[in-house]
Amino acid sequence: MQPAGPYNGGMFFFTYLARELRRRRRQAVFIALGLAVGVGLVVTVTAASAGVKDAQAKVLKGLYGIGTDITVTGQAPSASTGTAPGGGNKVSIGIGPNGAQTCTNGKCHPLKNGYTFDILGSPSYSPISEAEVAKVAALHGVTAAAGGLILTDNRTTISQNPSPPTSFTVDGTDISRPKLGPLSAATTATGRTFRQADADKNVALVDRNYAASNGLKTGGTITIAGVKFTIIGTVTQPESSNPPDVYIPLARAQALAKTGPAGGSLKNDVNTIYVTAASAADIPAVQNEIAKLLPKATVTTPSSLANEVSGSVSSAAKLAGDLGKWLSVLVLIAAFAVAVLLTMAAVSRRVREFGTLKALGWRGRRIIVQVMGESVVIGALGAAIGIGLGFAGVAIINAIAPTLTATLAQATGLRIFTPGGAQTPTATHTVSVPLVASVSAAAVVGAVLLALAGGLLAGSFASWRIARLRPADALTKVG
Repeated sequence: MQPAGPYNGGMFFFTYLARELRRRRRQAVFIALGLAVGVGLVVTVTAASAGVKDAQAKVLKGLYGIGTDITVTGQAPSASTGTAPGGGNKVSIGIGPNGAQTCTNGKCHPLKNGYTFDILGSPSYSPISEAEVAKVAALHGVTAAAGGLILTDNRTTISQNPSPPTSFTVDGTDISRPKLGPLSAATTATGRTFRQADADKNVALVDRNYAASNGLKTGGTITIAGVKFTIIGTVTQPESSNPPDVYIPLARAQALAKTGPAGGSLKNDVNTIYVTAASAADIPAVQNEIAKLLPKATVTTPSSLANEVSGSVSSAAKLAGDLGKWLSVLVLIAAFAVAVLLTMAAVSRRVREFGTLKALGWRGRRIIVQVMGESVVIGALGAAIGIGLGFAGVAIINAIAPTLTATLAQATGLRIFTPGGAQTPTATHTVSVPLVASVSAAAVVGAVLLALAGGLLAGSFASWRIARLRPADALTKVG
């Protein structure tokens, strides 16, 4: 040991520190490993949680639309009527006890054999005046707003051998704002997308999967509400989305759509408003303002939509958020406790050494700084090993993690008439999304800080023990 005396500066501090760590190599390694296990688990859980959140975000982005922060939809119609609340006659067409029939205000009449009806309507959402779109766009914190119509084309032919009704979904798109709404996330597969000159033309874009399953091609036609539309292109959407089957200009959708089978026109109406907020922080305030402006409408954000998503992606998010968090906390507490106990034990075994140093003139503060320095180095070593363990854990997760699924229940758009009233059945849409855990720079920095905090905590308890050591008691232990 170098004799104590006048302080020789930083060189002596590091020389003494290195010698003590080499002399107590096994103990230092044990403390560092304890910290490393806790830090490694935190890194792994953080990376897995981030991977689940990314998977959930991909699902919501596909279901919700790129560029859209808030979606406003008209109030869902009453299950007992064929029209939305406030719409004129209560009309429905469906299958009753005696076959196909049409009902107006509760009075039903059978439909003749061979009768075909092709109705483009909005069975899931009630209309909102198009003027409200401009009011929403003018709200503080809103950067853009666009109206749209979410519709269903129902077609049924009455015959002696009735076949099930066919339907497909139609999106009335505001082509002047292509960056808002369901079409904003689409990629053109064949043909072209909408142009401004298409606003009043009978042209349509078709989802590529729907086109393939129904033999539709670019340049062909598709009949919507009895009107033939020219298919100008096909589009693809993100895998996690549940896209409409057909897109048509909003003005044409407004002209053709009905509030019910025999209801009024939806001209100058929309049933959906897509909104972009100035920033994520503005979304709650904008949501409240829209709710005040349109009290009967449903205001949805990605966070509220996340609550409706079920499946393994939702379960994994809860598991990573709850169990993973508490497991990390418990392991960190255990790692810190082990580091403190081992450091305290080491200090107890070094009482004679510290007593000698105090007898030779070292102040307690100087000894404490030396011990704290050793603890910081051990903490840094634990951080390095812990980060390595964290990356190894992430690699294992990515190698064995199953593909996550997300399920969202959505209205089919069909209206089925029964003796108990008209009903709108729902269908579930399930998508698969891979889980890819990744370590962020913030997680690495956090791991280093945690390990250093653990080392400092252990050094602090040891320093408290050293501070209580009096020179007279130390001298009695020097034999």
